[in-house]
Amino acid sequence: MTVSRTYLDHNATSPLRPEVREQMVAALDCSGNPSSVHTEGRAARALVEEAREKVAALVDASASEIIFTSGATEANNMVISAPWSRALVTEVEHESVLAPAEQASFDVKKIPVTDTGIVSTNEVLVEIERLSDLQTEPKSVCLSLQMANSETGVMQPVDLLADRVGEHELFVHTDAVQAVGKVPLSFRELGVDAMSLSAHKFGGPKGIGALVLKTGAKIPSLLLGGSQENRKRAGTENLAAIAGFGRAAETARADAEKQKEISQLRDTLEQKLAERTPKTRIIGEGAQRLPNTSCIAYPGKVAETLVIALDLAGIAVSAGSACSSGKIGRSHVLEAMNLTPEVADSAIRVSLGWNTTSADIDRFVTAWEQIVFRGKNDQRAA
Repeated sequence: MTVSRTYLDHNATSPLRPEVREQMVAALDCSGNPSSVHTEGRAARALVEEAREKVAALVDASASEIIFTSGATEANNMVISAPWSRALVTEVEHESVLAPAEQASFDVKKIPVTDTGIVSTNEVLVEIERLSDLQTEPKSVCLSLQMANSETGVMQPVDLLADRVGEHELFVHTDAVQAVGKVPLSFRELGVDAMSLSAHKFGGPKGIGALVLKTGAKIPSLLLGGSQENRKRAGTENLAAIAGFGRAAETARADAEKQKEISQLRDTLEQKLAERTPKTRIIGEGAQRLPNTSCIAYPGKVAETLVIALDLAGIAVSAGSACSSGKIGRSHVLEAMNLTPEVADSAIRVSLGWNTTSADIDRFVTAWEQIVFRGKNDQRAA
């Protein structure tokens, strides 16, 4: 007997939209290489450039600023692996920012966050002021600041910090993977030099992303051997995935109102949890968050056990970032927010998306109540 499933793990991967699948299947019939000059090659090139225009429109950038990559991990590595003299990153960045930073030959400073998960603006400014003492040229320094956290949904004041540090001429990069397609983004207005994107977080295919690189900004190519992507990323383009990325971007842009519905569903979820399981903690609720994300904890429970119990109940959620779910140990994001071990160890992430319904929310709340109170009926009124 097939068990009906409820998927609430869109921050890990949002299911492929039907219209995106159709676009990708059609692109598979395009036999030409986008670098070829014959008719078939030009047809393939047209698909790539059409997708580039659509992705650029989603984030308010110029098409010439879009560099297609295998995903945001590659885009983040392109930036962080550049030969900076110093890099500033927050303690809550994704591992694809932190890992290359930790292996870098230059000095890296991790900026702390507050208990709500927001970066300390003063700490960033203090580090910038120190550059003169360190005899470091600001133009050779990279500040990498995520747009929104994958685990908590907490959003960072990227535009504010980019404006504050702009006069110092630092290179500013933002990992916008979790924000794109969920909140309005304008690359032009943010004031950053680079932005990382990934298609599969908002209904596009896996294995395709982009680095948005400001006109005039320069970083070394990570992959060499061809002239593709304006000589920024060698290798024959993944035509079907790029076409799907473009269609997903087009759909997300046209469906912006859907995010209001998703936000209401998320708020309803948290309200019902507060009413029916009062001891449930909403992590980061005092900060601006993504409209689709709720990081919840029930002190005394174990996150992995909760995820398994919910899975058996037909509900898919995550504990921490799916990209690092194979790791053993507490989330570095929750540790940086100074949460007690009892809370951090019980935190799971519920993330909604384009196909989430009110029935999904009701099903989760019912299952959550049954799981956290299992064998402890006296706590229902706690």
